[in-house]
This record gives sequence, C-alpha cells and structure tokens, in this order.
Amino acid sequence: MKLDAKIPAGPLAEKWERHKAGSKLVNPANRRKYRVLVVGSGLAGASAAATLAELGYQVSCFCYQDSPRRAHSIAAQGGINAAKNYQNDGDSVHRLFYDTIKGGDFRSREGNVYRLAQVSVDIIDQCAAQGVPFAREYGGLLDNRSFGGAQVSRTFYARGQTGQQLLLGAYSALSRQIGLGQVQMYNRHEMLDLVLVPDKAGGEPHAKGIIARNLVTGAIESFSGDAVLLCTGGYGNVFYLSTNAQGCNVSAIWRAYKRGAGLANPCYTQIHPTCIPAHGEQQSKLTLMSESLRNDGRVWAPKSRELAEKLRRREIKSSDVKEADRDYYLERKYPSFGNLAPRDISSRAAKEACDDGRGVASSGHGVYLDFTAAIQRLGEKKIAERYGNLFDMYQRITGDSAYKMPMMIYPAVHYTMGGLWVDYNLMSNVPGLFVLGEANFSDHGANRLGASALMQGLADGYFIIPYTLGDYLAKAGAGAPSTDHAAFKEAQAGIEERVGKFLSIRGDESARSFHQRLGKIMWELCGMARSAEGLKKALQQIPALREEFWKRLTVPGSGENLNMELERAGRVADFLEFGELLCRDALDRDESCGGHFRVEHQDAEGEAVRDDEHFSNVSVWGFAGDNKPPVKHVEPLTYEEVHLAKRSYK
Repeated sequence: MKLDAKIPAGPLAEKWERHKAGSKLVNPANRRKYRVLVVGSGLAGASAAATLAELGYQVSCFCYQDSPRRAHSIAAQGGINAAKNYQNDGDSVHRLFYDTIKGGDFRSREGNVYRLAQVSVDIIDQCAAQGVPFAREYGGLLDNRSFGGAQVSRTFYARGQTGQQLLLGAYSALSRQIGLGQVQMYNRHEMLDLVLVPDKAGGEPHAKGIIARNLVTGAIESFSGDAVLLCTGGYGNVFYLSTNAQGCNVSAIWRAYKRGAGLANPCYTQIHPTCIPAHGEQQSKLTLMSESLRNDGRVWAPKSRELAEKLRRREIKSSDVKEADRDYYLERKYPSFGNLAPRDISSRAAKEACDDGRGVASSGHGVYLDFTAAIQRLGEKKIAERYGNLFDMYQRITGDSAYKMPMMIYPAVHYTMGGLWVDYNLMSNVPGLFVLGEANFSDHGANRLGASALMQGLADGYFIIPYTLGDYLAKAGAGAPSTDHAAFKEAQAGIEERVGKFLSIRGDESARSFHQRLGKIMWELCGMARSAEGLKKALQQIPALREEFWKRLTVPGSGENLNMELERAGRVADFLEFGELLCRDALDRDESCGGHFRVEHQDAEGEAVRDDEHFSNVSVWGFAGDNKPPVKHVEPLTYEEVHLAKRSYK
C-alpha cells in the first residue's frame, strides 16, 4: 500500500494556495464529459454534488434515505466553527489550527488541519449567502458562542438546529442542480460495493463505479463514473447505542476497504459527554443534548455516595442538594476551561464520578447539567432564547423541565475520527476514490473538538474537492467505462450471491439482536476505557458472534422488494467484521490519546499518557483477504509549527 500524503512544500500558511495554483484544471467545456458519483447526501455529499454540478460536471448522487434532507447531518445541534474573530477575543486561523491539533491530542496532520482553519472563514459567508439563519446579535451581526477545547467564541449557530439549517442550505443548492439536470439524484439507493477498473494503459485499477441496491424494488444496479466520492459519515453504530440515526453504518467504507482502500485509525471513536442516559434494554438509540449547553450549564455530581443513592431512589430532588454537597468536578479539575473542557476529558471525568458510586439516574450512570445559576443571572427568557428547543426536546423525552431541575446526562458514542485514509487531495490510496467528511480520517486526530464536524464536511465539499478532483480528472482523462465491463459484472454477481446467502440462512435470531450483542461487547470492552485484557477478550468474542450470525440469522421476506431486515442484515454483517478491526487497532495502539484511553497508560491524576516515540503516526490497515489478519501500514506524523506537549486544560 502506497501512503504518500502529498503535503505541498513551503510554509504551512502558504501550502493550500500554492497547491491550488499548481493543480491542473479541466476546461469548462470539457467538464460535461465527466461523470462523478457522490455517495451520501449529508453536508459533505450535498455540498460536493452541488458545487461540482455548478462547475459543469455531470453528477450522480446516492442516498439510502427517502430524501437528502434526512441525512444525519440534520441532527447536529450546537454550531460550526470559523476563525472570523467577530468577538475580537484573540481568535485567528492559527489559533483554530492549534486548538484543533491540541484537541486531537497531537495525532492529526498539520497540513490538512491548517487548511481546514483557513477555509473555515469562507464557509460562513457561503452559508449566510444561501440564507442559513445564523443567530444574530441585536445590531444584526452574526453571533458566536464558545465550545469545548477553546478559550474564544468562534462557534456560529442557529439555536439548537445548526445542522438542520446548514443541510437545508446545501440541499437548496443541490435541488437547484437537480432541477437543471446536472445532478441525477438516486434516493433509496444503498451502495453495496465499489468497482475498480484498470486504467487505459491496463495498469493500476481506478475507482470507476459502484453497485447499489434499489431499496424500494430490490434491484441490484451498476453505476459507472470517472471518479467516486464517498461522503457516508461515521461508524459509531458499531456500538449499537449511539447518538447516530439507526441507519448510519460502516458498509460503504468497509466495501472500499475490502477493495484495497486503507482504513486509518479505526480505534479513534468519540464519546460525547452530554447525552440523555439510556433508560432500558430495548432502547435503539441515544439522544444528544448539545455541547452548547455547557456554555451556561454547570456539570456536577453529588460529593457523597450516600447522597447519590438517595437521588437514585428519588428520596430527594436534585434541586434540594445544597451547594456544599455538590462536586462541580470539571470546574475543580480544569479551572482554565471548566465546563468547556474537551469531550473526551469531560466524558472520562463523568465516568470517574459514576464509577466512584456518585452517579445519578436510576442506573447510576448519570450526572447533572444544571442551569440554576444561569437562569438567576440571565433570566429564564434569555435561556429559553438560547436553548429553548433543546429544553423542549429534553422535557418530551424525560418528562422533566430543565428550567426547574438539572438535566441528567451521561457520555455516549457520538462521532468517529477514524475512517478511510486520504492524502492532502482527499483521495484514498485507490486512485479515483475520494473520501469526504466523517468518512475520512484526516482532520481530527484522536478527538474532535465540538462544532468542527460541520466545518469539515462543508470545507471538503464546497472548497477543497472542486480543486483536487479537477486535478485528478485532468490527469486521468474522461471515459467512464460501460457497466457491461467484466469488473461490474463480477461485483454485481458477488452482491447478488451475498443477498441470496442472507435470505437462505433461515435461522432464529434477527440482525438487530446480533447488533445489540455486538454493541455490548464493543461498549464494555472497547468503550470509554480500554485495556489489553479486555480487547483480547473482545477479539475472541466478536469472531465467535460472527460465526453464529452466519448460522442463526433470520431475514424474513425476499430480496425483490422493500425489505428493511435485509438492509439491516448487510449492515450488521459489515459491523461484525469492522468491530474486530477496531478492537485490533485499539490493542495495537499501546498508548492513551484523545478518545482512545488505555487504562494502562494514565498519570496519577487519571489523565491520558501518549507514547510519542512509538505512536506519533497514523495506523492504516489493509485488507489481506477473508479470515486473514489485516496488514498494518504506518504514516509518520511530522510537526513543523506545533511542538508536541502534554495536553493540558487546567
């Protein structure tokens, strides 16, 4: 596997401009000769499809939802970062760059992250021009608030609906291109395989198409293009319970991995500290309470186990607990950042309190997010203006009013920093296969700062891929192969055989049940805290569960029509394979960094301890065949502007 990151030479601040200036271009009249396949229609996919179509390329866009508007980007609540420095509080491109590198625990590429910070300032202008209703101050200027891991206010927001509003902006641009005929939209189509075809000289295979299932008719269809863009989000649902929509899955990038694309840092999974605690065995997903709430909410747990027990039994109310009996542990442990400490650190601190027997909620897995002081300081009306829809959501789910008593929260799986390996151009090691947004590994290292996911998705789609894809197409030339090519026939036959296998097992256990069982293994043995012992145990249990899956799975119905259980079976089968790779990577990375916390590597205060000598690198795994161990490749990380240091928020 060739891992050339293709980081441009020259000073860090000049790399992107130099790279754009040196990129080859496609003549506007020639762009209509190229067809680009965009898989996924969230912020990264919709922005990429709309922008490329606006440039004149022919675009085919695929989503498994009934509308691009249902992409999971819509669920993002709190905001989007940009180094505008509207608050005049010391922000800059360099500070956003440094905060992101530090937030990722010094495990991300400088070149990619600096470009992200540079491009961030353009994203807000783009979205405001599209009509995205960002919050504004009294005088009409765009408002900002703070998010974890930063000491400036750089987060633009639309109350608690930022993802929805940004997606509507991208969707409007996409819809315009659909109306013009530049984009062919394929709703209810799920990508099931990637097609590689040798280049014109008969040499290295390039990504030239996909195989997708029409989820309404059941038809297996082939689609050909000059390049493929995967914009399919993250793999957090490998844990079953997460903040992701149930449909979110790993299948697209896993299919690409099995076709030769490197999968980088799969162990980097993010736990979000402010989710509503799980309330039962049959729960299918968790609900996120936006990180923005930590601007005004104070996180605390009772100081004594006895008091926590009374709260769990509802013998007393949380609002009756005296100040002297409350442990505002984030303010105590991290005075410089307080309640806005980064997500991984805040999550582990909550777990620490609960493991000490001081957790609340009926399960003992919960802490409080309290707005009493903010309401006294600002008034209930002001808090309602800022967070009203989030408070309403919380009350509908729990029955409690956060205006009158603290929210109960607990960490849960939210985002994944690992993904397919890409170079500076966002192209994987498979020529012609580009990966955008959460599906790639490139920007967030071992922990993503809040409000940076939306920033990356739109940066990749609006401002990066138009240049880097054009450079690739100009060099590769036009000429999408026919779907009659042998490579398409082979891939389609393989998918049809796999679908037939799912339907023929006729066992006695549903795919959902297997998914739940996998999720318990992953959460207990590869969740917030990981150990060599636990990971080795997981690596024994997951293959056994996978073997059972292929013997006992039941999928009712047929493959010739709408069959959601068949869809689920394919996704769970991929999770069962991917989960093993995730645990293997977690065991191999014998250090603690960001969201990857190995209990063997912590200091006296319980903080993560990195091993820069051996693990200042990207672990990239290559597929070696079914039932064979993957091959590990390494991309060293070098730092020109940032000096490796202990990550401290105290």
